[in-house]
Amino acid sequence: MSHEAPDLIGQALLDYQHGHHAAALTVQCSAADEEALPAAYFFRILLAMPELERQALDECRGRVLDLGAGAGCHSLELQSRGFTDVKAIDHSAGAVQVMQARGVRQVARHDIFAPRAPQEAPYDTILMLMNGLGLAGTLEGLDRFLAHARTLLAPDGQILATSSDISYLYEDEDGALVFNLNGPYYGEVEYTFQYKGQSGQPFPWLFIDASLLEDAARQAGYEVDFLGEDEGGQYLVRLTLVGGFEAGIE
Repeated sequence: MSHEAPDLIGQALLDYQHGHHAAALTVQCSAADEEALPAAYFFRILLAMPELERQALDECRGRVLDLGAGAGCHSLELQSRGFTDVKAIDHSAGAVQVMQARGVRQVARHDIFAPRAPQEAPYDTILMLMNGLGLAGTLEGLDRFLAHARTLLAPDGQILATSSDISYLYEDEDGALVFNLNGPYYGEVEYTFQYKGQSGQPFPWLFIDASLLEDAARQAGYEVDFLGEDEGGQYLVRLTLVGGFEAGIE
């Protein structure tokens, strides 16, 4: 009999929501050292958000779909600005409970590839923050998502997303980049969460450099506009549909 993998991020968010403000996940990454991820980070207010996130929120318009919404901090900020049609999506059942408790008006539990319901109007903005393009998992997953997103967006709809170029992790002592050219793309990494003595299932995450993203997005039918970059190499990009809405693409 199969059992669903433990929802460790959901457990941590629920613990924080219930007053255990020291709750923190341990994050293991195939490309970096182990580190702690405080649950508090998912509950940050606008003043605590990085500049790129604040810029992305300023660029939102119309009906908004917040993918990988976590504890709903971005959706709640948009609601506070008067956005009346913001839908927050997360794969974590615990995250969904937390968002509902915090007052996010529209919440659903599924992954980024779930189809848009026939009665559901398309979106003007898809929001993917906190290295949100990573939700695609791999380069192949990114191509699949960019095609799928066309079925979610209204004509002239936009994706506002962040990602990072992590090539610096592969620099040698002389500053030269050392890659395994026969291996997967260096930005395809694997994460594992640990919390309260439990270890979750490993999952893929994508960090894509700006040049490769631009190529993939243009090939998928988007205009590409890089809106900003921070000192850590993370960037904010706007992908805008070219040629309008195509409901049949999947």
